[in-house]
Amino acid sequence: MKTSIHIIIVLLLPFVMQSQKKNKLPKSKVDYATFLEMSEEIMQHREERLITLEVFLAYMKDDNTILLDTRSEAAYKKKHLKGATHINFSDFTKEELTKHIPSKNTRILIYCNNNIDGDLVHFASKKAPLALNIPTFINLYGYGYKNIYELSSLVQAKDKRLQFTGTVTK
Repeated sequence: MKTSIHIIIVLLLPFVMQSQKKNKLPKSKVDYATFLEMSEEIMQHREERLITLEVFLAYMKDDNTILLDTRSEAAYKKKHLKGATHINFSDFTKEELTKHIPSKNTRILIYCNNNIDGDLVHFASKKAPLALNIPTFINLYGYGYKNIYELSSLVQAKDKRLQFTGTVTK
């Protein structure tokens, strides 16, 4: 039985390959080269937008500022910085961002797991070059949001200056 199937596959393979050549699939909507170019452009802009916890907390008080949490919805619901708006990173589209951040002039503050130390359950650190702040910054910038500031400090989860909310606040 196996031999018969193998013979059929061998006989049909040239026809399948020829058919695939005739019906080439269109290229995907993935452009890694432009992503790298954009990342290079963003690098200097991002360096100028890394801020300390003190500046981050001061900016949070401004009405034209949004504190953005792009972790998973489950992580956000369990514990996040008080006042944060949630947009799951995987849901970033022009429409979704516009719904939550209508003005590109809005100051956007971002933070991720790698900014919070001492709470491995709710803020498990990622490998440093893969921290969520990096793709979040690049994507926001790529969608035209340039007024982005990123928390550069590593803050202890028990730091009294931070206020958390969610289903778990300790």
